[in-house]
Amino acid sequence: MGSEGPPAAITTVHVTGFKKFHGVSENPTETIVNNLAEYMKKKGLPKGLVLGSCNILETAGQEALVPLYQTLQSAITARDSDSQSSSSNKIIWLHLGVNSGATRFAIEKQAVNEATFRCPDEMGWKPQRVPIIPSDGPISQIRTTSLPVEDITKALAKKGYDVMTSDDAGRFVCNYVYYHSLRFAEQNGTKSLFVHVPLFFTINEETQMHFVASLLEVLSSIC
Repeated sequence: MGSEGPPAAITTVHVTGFKKFHGVSENPTETIVNNLAEYMKKKGLPKGLVLGSCNILETAGQEALVPLYQTLQSAITARDSDSQSSSSNKIIWLHLGVNSGATRFAIEKQAVNEATFRCPDEMGWKPQRVPIIPSDGPISQIRTTSLPVEDITKALAKKGYDVMTSDDAGRFVCNYVYYHSLRFAEQNGTKSLFVHVPLFFTINEETQMHFVASLLEVLSSIC
């Protein structure tokens, strides 16, 4: 009898979105993430990709951290406790946020160690020029995703989406969460990506759901 060989590598993607916040009464990412599991069940997941957790975070810097870190840590714990897990298996955290003024999708390359909120978050916090992780150094400190952002953007553009690469995720809660996630990913040998989407008024819900499904497909093939 021949050996079956090592198990095929699997990429598990955990997805987060945000609830409403000042000026955005209905956050499209809440709808997308809440419906994603059922949508992908009907559409079919790309080979080698598993859709992990789908969680909605409060649009509040510090308030979002507890559920964020619970999600991040639970994935690491599950990976480390699975004796059958292949060493080549990957974990990606995909964070979705809305840019209400955007007309296209944006793949975010990096996050900055600065919290300067243009308005109070949903818990009333409005930091100004505060380092997100003080031990990381000054507010100019940058963390960059290890994922091939340019390749991801080009692949999605080839599929017909109006998408761009961005090196500025703002200084609000999206950047705040992304910075924490990138730091955690670096420390735990995983990957993190943030994507900004427009309002449904600008790009409708069905197109955005299809975009995220295509993004998962690209992640499974490129990463």
